[in-house]
Amino acid sequence: MLLRLAYLTVANTFAVLRLLPKTDREKDTEILVLRHQITVLERRLEGARARFAGPDRALLAALLHRQPRGVLRRMRLLVRPDTVLRWHRDLVAGRHAARSRPKRPGRPPTVRSIRALVLRLVRENPS
Repeated sequence: MLLRLAYLTVANTFAVLRLLPKTDREKDTEILVLRHQITVLERRLEGARARFAGPDRALLAALLHRQPRGVLRRMRLLVRPDTVLRWHRDLVAGRHAARSRPKRPGRPPTVRSIRALVLRLVRENPS
């Protein structure tokens, strides 16, 4: 998943660089075409929900989380703006959870003297 996210980031970086020499009219035309394609895709889904993979969610969340909710609501997105913001919260929470996870999973080892005491109690009290 991390490799795919890196690939998507590099691909989108090149896409942004490709936009630099374009005029505003060309960009507006491309935006209109992309919006129309989203409309066609939504019509084709017929009420079914679009499924995004993990890297796609991460990329959308990274690109859109700084936008104000009003701007997100005006955008033509396949998901609700609240969903994009939830994806970003989940990414941040997962990152912090990974950092605070213990290095060694499981129960810490018991002290040898306590283990010996428990074994002695078991031998002395068979019932």
